[in-house]
Amino acid sequence: MSSTIREADVGSSKVTPLPARAAANTPVPHDHRIARNPGMKLDLGFMESVRSVNRSALERRVASLTKRRSIKADNQAAWLLKAVACMDLTTLNSNDTEERVRRLCAKAINPFRRDIVEGLGIAGETIRPAAVCVYHPFVATAVDAVRGTGIHVAAVSTAFPHGLAPLSTRLQEIEASVRDGADEIDVVIPRGLVFGAKWRELYNEIVSMRAACGDAHLKVILGTGDLATLRNVMLASMVAMMAGADFIKTSTGKESVNATLPVGLAMVRAIRAYFEETGYLIGFKPAGGISTAKASLDWLVLMKEELGRPWLEPELFRFGASSLLTDIERQLEHHLTGHYSANHRHAMA
Repeated sequence: MSSTIREADVGSSKVTPLPARAAANTPVPHDHRIARNPGMKLDLGFMESVRSVNRSALERRVASLTKRRSIKADNQAAWLLKAVACMDLTTLNSNDTEERVRRLCAKAINPFRRDIVEGLGIAGETIRPAAVCVYHPFVATAVDAVRGTGIHVAAVSTAFPHGLAPLSTRLQEIEASVRDGADEIDVVIPRGLVFGAKWRELYNEIVSMRAACGDAHLKVILGTGDLATLRNVMLASMVAMMAGADFIKTSTGKESVNATLPVGLAMVRAIRAYFEETGYLIGFKPAGGISTAKASLDWLVLMKEELGRPWLEPELFRFGASSLLTDIERQLEHHLTGHYSANHRHAMA
């Protein structure tokens, strides 16, 4: 297959394009009010201009960031609290039950033991995960459990994790999750559309998913561990954003390789290119395998250095995580006492 993106690669469209690109290309102030991404017409030339990536260069950049930005003591505690505020606390297991989801929501509402809250002096603060993320059958349960707390409910939809059901079935699942009260919808793309360079078809599917979401925000999961090349990751990222994604997300957590910093850096640079072209800020969500406090700090540093301060807020950055909160709580306890406790003292549910 040619490395050039051709019109023949995208086929014909039966979907009305979203509004054309907005004018911008200005720096993002810290207090920037985030306007929702309306998407833009599928622009093969724009995709061609940003598709080139060099894995070795990305790996060197990641290594330099994680080595030279060491966060210690009180600063580390503050950054770990930020990581919690940017978390989608997740349960996506085959043995999930309503009771398990309710316990997860209870943990989201009160993420830290009382002694840790008092020791850190944050009793008057509201530091909670941004959302809980569940399968569709548990959306209504989660909505009821977190009602009035400000915690969002995210639903994984569209035949998660493979995305291989008919499009009509996937859209119906999105609509059902929205009716049940989901604030955010995490959809997964069929990876075969990327392998076949069927960019128009992929674009049209995501446009339809965005329409089905209505006011609920759309997070598009690329399944980067399945996409084989960074070029595919970059191009899929661009198509998702042009089709109206509010967030792009690395992984389902079910792939053999999930969120890695070099792949994340490639996606982050696609977000930057899209912002420079349109003026719209797109969120980023790494997911899968992020289970340690140290890993969360590495991701936060990456966002700060590559995209800037606005991407350290839950409106533009999320961790997809099921066990990360446990290790963060352990690290915060160590910060206060100098000792580590066993994981069972920080039970998730």
